[in-house]
Parts: sequence; C-alpha cells; structure tokens
Amino acid sequence: METKKWILSFGVIWTILFSGLSFYWAMGGMFGVRSLGGAIYEMALNPAPSFVKIVWITGYIKLLGVVWLLMLLMKWRKPWIQTTLYLITKICGLLLFLYGLLNFVTISLSAIGVLNFDLDRYATFWRLVFWEPYWMIGGIFYFFSIKKKN
Repeated sequence: METKKWILSFGVIWTILFSGLSFYWAMGGMFGVRSLGGAIYEMALNPAPSFVKIVWITGYIKLLGVVWLLMLLMKWRKPWIQTTLYLITKICGLLLFLYGLLNFVTISLSAIGVLNFDLDRYATFWRLVFWEPYWMIGGIFYFFSIKKKN
C-alpha cells in the first residue's frame, strides 16, 4: 500500500477542523449552527445536557479519523493490518462522500419542492454550498489517501 501524504494531510486538516467545530458548539458556540437548520438548530438554541454530551462525543469520534489516517503512515509488519486499514479507509471515504452526495440530492429536491424538509432558505443555501460538499471533499481525502502499489 502506498499513502498519498499530501492528500492524507488534507484529510487530517479536514478532520481536525470538523471535530474542532463540534467542540466549539459543545462549549456553547453558536457561529455556524443556524446553517445546519432544522431540528439541530432548534436543539442548539436551548440545548439539553444530553444534546451537549452528544455533540462532545461526535467531536471525539471525528478526532478518531485523525488517528486512523496517521495509522496509514506506519509500516505494519503484518500485511493483514495494512490491508484492513486500506479497506476501512476506502469504505469510510466512500461513505463520507455518499452521505454528502445523498444529502445534497435530497436537500436540492426539497429546495425545488419535490420533498418537504424543515429547512429555511438560509440553512438550505449553506447545506448545499458548504456542508454537503464539505462531507464529499472529506470522503475524497479519505478515499484517495491510500492506494495499492502496482
């Protein structure tokens, strides 16, 4: 397996920014929360302790992505470890990309009136311009951070 260090570096930066935002929100920060829209925005306005706990947990889970990507840089003695890292990284990258893509499609369908979501225009705009593409870009970083040697 061969790591693409520059793509992997972007993946690490992407993940740190993503988890950092969760930590910021968990500490009560409100910048950017309105762009999420719907029930998440409503819960963030007057958060229950369980909601804050979930936001903290998501931040830590996201940070695990940094650890995972850095594990790709290690030389493992057992080939099955490298193969497992490769497969899981590819699957995670694909899932991140598909999550963003499917959200992009469904929110777009909502914006043109085919589906009915509880998102105002502001949240719809930011979900389509920033959040869903952000997920897709992260998926690309993860997916292409490692490849099989020829």
